[in-house]
Amino acid sequence: MSDQTHLDPNVPGNPAYHFTILPAGSPSQVGWSRRAPLVPRARLATRCVHAGVQPDPAYGAVMPPIYLTSTFAFRDVCTNAGYDYTRSGNPTRAALEEAIAQLEGGIGATCTTTGMAAVTLVLNLLPAGSHVVATVDCYGGTFRTLEHAKVASNLKVTYLDLGDLAAVSKALEQETALVWIETPSNPLLRLTDIAAVAALARARGALTAVDNTFLSPVLQRPFEHGADLVVHSTTKYLNGHSDVVGGAVVAAPGRTALLQRIQSMNNLLGTSQSPHDCFLVLRGLKTLLLRMRAHEEGARQVAGFLAAHPAVARVFYPGLPGHPQHELARRQQDGFGGMLSFELKDGRPDRVNHVLRTLRWFTLAESLGGVESLVAHPASMTHASMTPEARARAGITDSVIRLSVGIEAPEDLIGDLGEALASLPH
Repeated sequence: MSDQTHLDPNVPGNPAYHFTILPAGSPSQVGWSRRAPLVPRARLATRCVHAGVQPDPAYGAVMPPIYLTSTFAFRDVCTNAGYDYTRSGNPTRAALEEAIAQLEGGIGATCTTTGMAAVTLVLNLLPAGSHVVATVDCYGGTFRTLEHAKVASNLKVTYLDLGDLAAVSKALEQETALVWIETPSNPLLRLTDIAAVAALARARGALTAVDNTFLSPVLQRPFEHGADLVVHSTTKYLNGHSDVVGGAVVAAPGRTALLQRIQSMNNLLGTSQSPHDCFLVLRGLKTLLLRMRAHEEGARQVAGFLAAHPAVARVFYPGLPGHPQHELARRQQDGFGGMLSFELKDGRPDRVNHVLRTLRWFTLAESLGGVESLVAHPASMTHASMTPEARARAGITDSVIRLSVGIEAPEDLIGDLGEALASLPH
């Protein structure tokens, strides 16, 4: 029997292989090679799938390669293919940066090792002695970093409820270089009118940075309201699977010099995200729109259940019609997100701890934005680094319980909460 009989026409390298093989990098003759210019104008669901990601021009891989290399070979003296050292730039990270910038509507982005690295990067743009106005109930890690900067960089920080525009206007000084907005805030879901605050900051020559982690570009795009920078913990919704940490800083459209500054600062600080982590976030982006819809639907049902429960004193969720900033949320956002917090009517520690210990579908853990539901106690977990005085000023009591609603069946989550509340100690 001849060996020719067994040649598999589907195995590259066999003489019988039935496809023509071109050298790596040969130009494509089909439509996907002309897709990239269409992406910025495509609808959101299409952009989530294709932003920053085109088939690899070398071999046609549909998913981008992970360039796990620290250094790149030069083609000639002072000549390379656009990359020389991964801290300064990497093709996998560049794909993620392009994707996030396109989804946010920015001119470009830089991706960092963690969300806190993104916060630190922004603060390092400011001259020593600058003044910062920040959301009063900001994330505990952000508070800790701002307090450190007060000592290390002689920053002056004023914490405010940024919903009080008169107070914001009064707080702005000649040295104010940055207004730091979390909207919705963590953990009380306070909203800030981005357009109004950005206008006040711009009039004083200050930058406006918006932490958009809670909503993602699916539900809020701060550049449309005048922000200069958008910050993300990509650990959360952008990745969505609780298996990577990362951050991103995005520059507003037309702000080329600002983009160059954030890219340069990321390189200088050595906080660039690893290629493998970038690959994981890129994977998460593809389902971002679908996941955000499921998160929001679950949160809406859970918030409605809690708001009607006799054991619950308050629910912090702008999607509820009775929320004092519901109309601002409708005007500024494309949805209400998957995060909410609540307080028990009798918020004794034993009752709060009972809820934390009893829930089964909600995992007791920090972080948020994954497909699984989480429950956290901000005072002892995410905001433990805030002083008791700072938590009191922000309104974060020991009885606040925060929920990150995942994509499980809302009926199961509501049943879980119902059983925990029904068995509260008297």
